[in-house]
Amino acid sequence: MNLIDFLLIILLSMLPFWEARYTIPFIIAKYKVNIFLISIAILANFVPVPFILKFLEPIEKWLRKWRFWDNLLNKIFEHTRKKTKRSIEKWESLALIVFVAIPLPVTGAWTGSLAAYLFGLDFKKSLICIFIGICIASIIISIASITGIRLLK
Repeated sequence: MNLIDFLLIILLSMLPFWEARYTIPFIIAKYKVNIFLISIAILANFVPVPFILKFLEPIEKWLRKWRFWDNLLNKIFEHTRKKTKRSIEKWESLALIVFVAIPLPVTGAWTGSLAAYLFGLDFKKSLICIFIGICIASIIISIASITGIRLLK
């Protein structure tokens, strides 16, 4: 293993819509079952999460300076919260874990972070739930990759 491959694993794991769920099959294909590299992919996948959770609020506030964005964000937030408010309030931690853990496109740490912010979930609890979700998704993807099951196309 060279430094370029190592950095590529870290970078790919941090990318939205790619994350560890696509990096782990790459690792297994190239390096067999390498627990160290899979762990690096999981940790790298988590690195953006606290930043996303912390910086979404200032970005939202900045966008709301313009009427167009303020109206659009109000509609998006209102619609989303109205549709799922009861289930999120009742199942917030479990719902966030499951959402991040499902190894499908448009789920994962980035989208889970956005959902946690959108629903005003606790920062520390969101970090824990998202990390657990990343770990579960990584285990599912690892098992699928090792056994040859194709979950993602």
